[in-house]
Amino acid sequence: MIFSVPRRMATAAAIAVAGLLAATAPAALAAPTAVSAATPPDIPVANVKAHLSQLQTIASNNSGNRAHGRPGYKASIDYVKAKLDAAGFTTSLQTFTSSGSTGYNLIADWPGGDPNSVLMAGAHLDSVTSGPGINDNGSGSAAILETALAVSRAQLQPTKHLRFGWWGAEELGLIGSKYYVNNLSSTERGKFAGYLNFDMIGSPNPGYFVYDDDPTIEQTFKDYYAGLGVPTEIETEGDGRSDHASFKNVGVPVGGLFTGASRTKSSSQAQKWGGTAGQAFDRCYHSSCDTTSNINDTALDRNSDAVAYAIWTLGTATTPPPGSSFENTTDVAIPDSPGAAVTSDILVTGVPGNAPATTKVDVNIIHTYRGDLVIDLVAPDGSTYRLKNSSWDSGDNVIATYTVNASSEVANGTWKLRVQDVASWDTGYINSWKITF
Repeated sequence: MIFSVPRRMATAAAIAVAGLLAATAPAALAAPTAVSAATPPDIPVANVKAHLSQLQTIASNNSGNRAHGRPGYKASIDYVKAKLDAAGFTTSLQTFTSSGSTGYNLIADWPGGDPNSVLMAGAHLDSVTSGPGINDNGSGSAAILETALAVSRAQLQPTKHLRFGWWGAEELGLIGSKYYVNNLSSTERGKFAGYLNFDMIGSPNPGYFVYDDDPTIEQTFKDYYAGLGVPTEIETEGDGRSDHASFKNVGVPVGGLFTGASRTKSSSQAQKWGGTAGQAFDRCYHSSCDTTSNINDTALDRNSDAVAYAIWTLGTATTPPPGSSFENTTDVAIPDSPGAAVTSDILVTGVPGNAPATTKVDVNIIHTYRGDLVIDLVAPDGSTYRLKNSSWDSGDNVIATYTVNASSEVANGTWKLRVQDVASWDTGYINSWKITF
């Protein structure tokens, strides 16, 4: 580009994110590990397996399954509900109709916590008609049940309001969770700080997969597994195919765990996780052999503890009040044109729901010719919001507050300030910036 006097003849183009029907007495539960209320507990895998034994018995007494519209599903709901009622939860049954049959969701609320900041854990409780569904998804259902009972034993006093859900008719297309979400008002949806989903967490040839959705939830699970020295991978096999999708589709931050279904474990995965390469993570997926013998105890134990770790870590975190600000004061040099755009990152955590329509962005950029600069706000999903275009403004520095309607964006995650110098001869740096919700 050639400049004459005055030296700028052009601007750059714009820069394009229990009631178990008790045929048998429940198996004896292991004594829980003594912990303080503030410490994530070690969930006894024996307790989780005892719940799975009860679900197996229910299926065996009801034509071999616990599917939607079948007696085994209602018996499963009754079993879980009785355990929660006895533990002091407030439970409610939500009914819906699918394929001509009545379905049930079970919702359990733990008293206390901020009602405007809800942390929910959920799992589908139904099986397919061809089997008892002990891994899919007795495993997730039993793990969140035992975690809820651990909340009660500890008499946990979380900062967030804790809610647990068991969904019906997931195997028919996420019917139960969709019904629950669709019957929430937009105000109620906005109160969710996060939804954690657990669908198949005890696969017999397990992998350790973490959902790649909300960054804060994802990092919480990764931190837990890093503490065990167990590597994880991003979950792709079931992405969008389980109940978290119902919540994600309406803007609720989501995350979760998974140990694999019908896909084949690779050699590299077997090397880092053990198990058998060239074999499905769960050879009994959606089959009659998905029984209590179709569970890997180590995977079930680790993931049950991970459920509790996430509930304690996220549920007791302090939620920033309205108007909370997050700031980055690290200098970032802005190269003179021609140069690539630079970014400065801010990780936002603990803010429930979406960003407000009046999100404030305070920018402090030191530069000798501010007209050279194009400035964007980049949301966690990659969406961009133009704050400033280039211009003929020959003044120094950009010290300004911008108001952005970011109400379509989940607040939690990594926000970026992106700056590019689009004309020659002047330099500067990002001094600081701040985002306020």
